[in-house]
Amino acid sequence: MDIDFSVVLVSLVAFCGMLWALDSVLMKKGRLQAIADYQATRAKGRSEAEVAEAVAELGREPLVIEYAKSFFPVLLLVLVLRSFLMEPFQVPTGSMIPTIEVGDFILVNKFAYGVRLPIIGTKLMDVDDPQRGEVMVFIPPHENKYYVKRVIGIPGDTIRYEEKTLYINGEAMPQELVGPISVDTSIGELPGTLLMETLNGVRHPVQHIDAAAGNRSRTTWVIPNGHYFMMGDNRDNSSDSREWGFVPETEIVGKAVAIWMHKDPGLHLPNFSRNQRIK
Repeated sequence: MDIDFSVVLVSLVAFCGMLWALDSVLMKKGRLQAIADYQATRAKGRSEAEVAEAVAELGREPLVIEYAKSFFPVLLLVLVLRSFLMEPFQVPTGSMIPTIEVGDFILVNKFAYGVRLPIIGTKLMDVDDPQRGEVMVFIPPHENKYYVKRVIGIPGDTIRYEEKTLYINGEAMPQELVGPISVDTSIGELPGTLLMETLNGVRHPVQHIDAAAGNRSRTTWVIPNGHYFMMGDNRDNSSDSREWGFVPETEIVGKAVAIWMHKDPGLHLPNFSRNQRIK
């Protein structure tokens, strides 16, 4: 079961803040009154050390309140950074190979496409719109989890994908042959081809399986307003907009900007061998 960390983080911040507020409004007054009563009736004749010890004991916060006040600013800072600036995300699938590999930890710029409220995703401020060629993290229309793909079509575009060639508004996107490769699939390695594709000035690698059919059931799409067409760089091994449709603007999470750590599946230590910007 996937855990929505945003919900957990917001809940923890709210819980700690509520305890802090409850203590400030109600419980703290009781402690201060107990100290005042002690000093008025029981402090006479006692040494300064005894009085100080008693006052400290009467004014001591409950342990749960102490923890809540300690954790609240830290959790709030993490929430703000994660919700509005940068969020780390581990890539679990190979749909973006060779650009992003399984086990890569990427940084997602949450500010790039506008400031949004955590959990509900309501946009508070516009910053910029996704552009063709950028790598974007989003929630697809068919599943409530993060996906990472490349932006292929923006509102108003006509996208056509036939014989392993991408056409945008009737123009074929330039492809440069790199050479033959082996492509990992669910049935083992298959011969494939690596190319460099240029999309809106962004030169990036894509790969194909030589034996895979060039066409799917549908090859042409017109992108409606407020929606985007996404595809993986692993063109024949990617579940993307060719299957489940367009991504609404309301489900955008952010722009993938860098790989900062990598961990191979299984009992392997993380490493920084793949640190790089994402193009």
